[in-house]
Amino acid sequence: MSEHVIVGLSGGVDSAVAALLLKQQGYRVTGLFMKNWEGDDDDEYCASREDLIDAVSVADRLGIDMEVINFAAEYRERVFAEFLREYQAGRTPNPDVLCNSEIKFKAFLEHAITLGADYIATGHYAGVREFAGRFQLLKAEDGAKDQSYFLYRLNQTQLGKTLFPLANLYKREARQIAADAGLSVAGKKDSTGICFIGERPFKAFLSRYLPPKKGEIRRLDDNKCLGEHDGLMYHTIGQRKGLGIGGLQGSEHEAWFVAGKDVGQNVLYVVQGHEHPALRQDTLSACQVAWVSGEAPREHMVYSAKPRYRSEDAPCKIEQASLESCIIRFAQPQWALTPGQSVALYEGRICLGGGIIQ
Repeated sequence: MSEHVIVGLSGGVDSAVAALLLKQQGYRVTGLFMKNWEGDDDDEYCASREDLIDAVSVADRLGIDMEVINFAAEYRERVFAEFLREYQAGRTPNPDVLCNSEIKFKAFLEHAITLGADYIATGHYAGVREFAGRFQLLKAEDGAKDQSYFLYRLNQTQLGKTLFPLANLYKREARQIAADAGLSVAGKKDSTGICFIGERPFKAFLSRYLPPKKGEIRRLDDNKCLGEHDGLMYHTIGQRKGLGIGGLQGSEHEAWFVAGKDVGQNVLYVVQGHEHPALRQDTLSACQVAWVSGEAPREHMVYSAKPRYRSEDAPCKIEQASLESCIIRFAQPQWALTPGQSVALYEGRICLGGGIIQ
């Protein structure tokens, strides 16, 4: 019998094309739809029912079996609880990273193995290959859609059981493949927003779980009080909009940016001007590191790093690395390094791993 692959069908075009390609390659394919959020998914912001309908339509068109699994309890315990803890501590987390390592490539993988799967597959734009007895996580061919940044926590066991059929495709090619196959999701727009929770007004959503606490906005340069913020959790380093202090006398020509937080005093610090020195740093420390190979990379070698998903690869060196933490020094100062966000480290196209910015 052909090898059995269970594909995470999300109801979007990418996972649909992943399933199609694997079937064309001769795999025995099963689709699996993950429901990971409950409680308020009957409103306009959570599209899980629509996504399920689309996933069923894709499975029917491809002639594959499909299952539905509920990981809502795992998601709340492993991802959402941490998401709230980070915001409460004044940091800005990236739930997609944790969602991938804990749900899509852990809970899903474990379930797939119980069903007798040889592999799991997703519609992520990334690649995996075996080299010298170890699995490597690679950037996708389509640099604009590459998602390896969100996958840096995957380990050898997870990568060894994972297929990424879209590794060498551009997004436009995936949509064309879907259209040629008559898949109803060929033109469906990409999902955005919090992983599995969807697009919704962020402040209103977060305030359901964390009570906002107003405090002072102070200028970092002289500690002068400029106004009042509505909750530190609503603000992130480098933020420009929504501060409510743009009309201050003498500030007409320079925008204000968030430069820091004092959680203990509940103070939000701001500076004026995009190029203010407080917004640029050439060194960061990261905790909760994860190295794809299982070993820390060599120190003082030239690598590149992404301190946020949409940032360009920045040349850097690792000054100190262990299995728990690392210190990264950039060749050029980076703008608005944000505690709680992830930094991913690369050697060429190979994602070596990463960690949480402290």
